[in-house]
Amino acid sequence: MKSTKIAIGSDEAGFALKETLKEHLTKAGIEVVDYGCHSSDPVDYPDVALELAQDVAAHKAERGILICGTGIGMAISANKVPGVSAAQAHDAYSAQRARKSNNAQIVTMGARVIGPELAKSIVDTWLASEFEGGNSARKVDKIAAFDARRAATPSDETTPETH
Repeated sequence: MKSTKIAIGSDEAGFALKETLKEHLTKAGIEVVDYGCHSSDPVDYPDVALELAQDVAAHKAERGILICGTGIGMAISANKVPGVSAAQAHDAYSAQRARKSNNAQIVTMGARVIGPELAKSIVDTWLASEFEGGNSARKVDKIAAFDARRAATPSDETTPETH
């Protein structure tokens, strides 16, 4: 693994696995920034996912890791941030393809679905992988173009209501 800055976050369901992965990454010489949660007390996973994803989009961290019970909620939440691609991975091959084919900057995992050793393997494989471009580049570019148009269009939340 190359030296890099990795953001990591979880909800309470993923807290123990997050702590295991932090230790694993730190031992590998990787700088880890912890976005919480910091205990097994309940938190809302979208809060953690959105903050981490915004910082990855702003290049405050090269990549991010998000963990909840299944990995699904974290992936859905992180993918709401323009410029971010988050992919759920529950095996090393999916993690590799998430990066090599889809250029995912964030990987999500489910602590209730995978164990610590598999999680380490997923993270190691994902971090060792780089976007290959090739046949996937055109598809990734289409997604990025849609994302840019979506980001440039005001949402209903920012548009004043007229009644």
